Amino acid sequence: MSKVPNEAFRDTIGTIDTEGKRKFIFPKKPSGKFYDYRKWVSYFLLLILVANPFVKINGNQFMLFNILERRFNIFGFPFWPQDFYIFVLFMIVGVVFVILFTVIFGRIFCGWICPQTIFLEMVFRRIEYWIEGDRGAQIRLQKQEWNADKMRKKGLKWTLFLIISFLIANVFLAYLIGSDELFQMIEDGPLNHIKTLISLSIFTGVFYFIFVWFREQVCIIACPYGRLQGVLLDNKSINVAYDFVRGEKETGRATFNKKENREETGKGDCIDCKQCVNVCPTGIDIRNGTQLECVNCTACIDECDTIMESVGLPKGLIRYASEDEIEKKAPFKFTARMKGYTAILAILIGVLTGLLFLRNDVEATILRLPGQLFQHKGENISNVYTFKIINKTNNNFEDIHFELKGIKGKLDIVGKSKFKVPKQGMSSGTLFIEINQYLLESDKTKLLIEVYEGDKKVETTTTTFLSPRSFD
Repeated sequence: MSKVPNEAFRDTIGTIDTEGKRKFIFPKKPSGKFYDYRKWVSYFLLLILVANPFVKINGNQFMLFNILERRFNIFGFPFWPQDFYIFVLFMIVGVVFVILFTVIFGRIFCGWICPQTIFLEMVFRRIEYWIEGDRGAQIRLQKQEWNADKMRKKGLKWTLFLIISFLIANVFLAYLIGSDELFQMIEDGPLNHIKTLISLSIFTGVFYFIFVWFREQVCIIACPYGRLQGVLLDNKSINVAYDFVRGEKETGRATFNKKENREETGKGDCIDCKQCVNVCPTGIDIRNGTQLECVNCTACIDECDTIMESVGLPKGLIRYASEDEIEKKAPFKFTARMKGYTAILAILIGVLTGLLFLRNDVEATILRLPGQLFQHKGENISNVYTFKIINKTNNNFEDIHFELKGIKGKLDIVGKSKFKVPKQGMSSGTLFIEINQYLLESDKTKLLIEVYEGDKKVETTTTTFLSPRSFD
């Protein structure tokens, strides 16, 4: 028996009609065990998503992605441009984790964790159900002429969608520029920050467009993760799957008749009620097999279990399972590919952890001034340098100074001997180093320089000192 008798469905998608025009999906309001779990997970993640840019750890915003100033905070750790390799490693760890999760559990990230799905299904669609009603009421309202009732419902829905889109845009802006900057702009008034107001309006418009019109097409058309899924999944991956062996049996699906015994007639347990199709937020028929449009939201599982229970058949016709489990009754195994991804992930996390522990809160760079050679000052050789001190902490450094180590010499900062570095800030300047020529053994000497804040050493750096080739 063929699992998928007709694969014509793969030539079309549920959100576009035969003429290539947008076809809106009106999914039935889901209910059931998995939907209740998803609600709690979604509300928890929404709380984290909204709170992230406003929570601070040791004075650092918990999550910040300031691309313009190249400043990033992840879990309260500040990252400057000099730390970009650590930030990239963070991103790689996240990608490998998602890949591993997908290889094992399919596209479950999309249905349970993705912000797009959470906002659409748990915020915007729930408002839609509250105002317009369930699937049937929404379809009737869509076909209804524009009268006072339709204008009232659509107007209220679109107004609430616009307000929520504006709030989401503000949260998004807090991730990009920082919550302190956002609050300051609100306090100053929008007319004093026209550029930010324009950016906020653009973000609001984008979110409004996505959640009013584009909707599930983000998952089906725009999201690259959906395309990646086709490469990562195999017959051993656990997905939301239809048990075609049990559902089709010898004679296939058939409508339910309580007077007949389906075991005797050889009919499958699928009664072809199409409720799994009606409840699907991307408009697919899960009975056609694994599809890229499926976001593993489990709405079809809940709906099918409800129908099976009502007709006296066992639950689990649609469930979390691999193709091998359904077709071959093979239990789940942690495959070599899964072990490989796990090993890579463990190594990356180990490297990342080590780099975080080795990372300094203060970073000093001392470089010879470009185009400048050494100078003779009696028996001393002098080199001129530029320096840059980055303070990644939330404490002001009031007394920063340098000390030359390992060789006797003189180090002078132009203009002052000590200087300040503000919190989350940077200071730069010029300094001279003089060393007696008879202490230098080669024309290039590596110097060790320690950076102190008061009596506390906060960083150690190196630089190169140039001198004549021979002093004989």
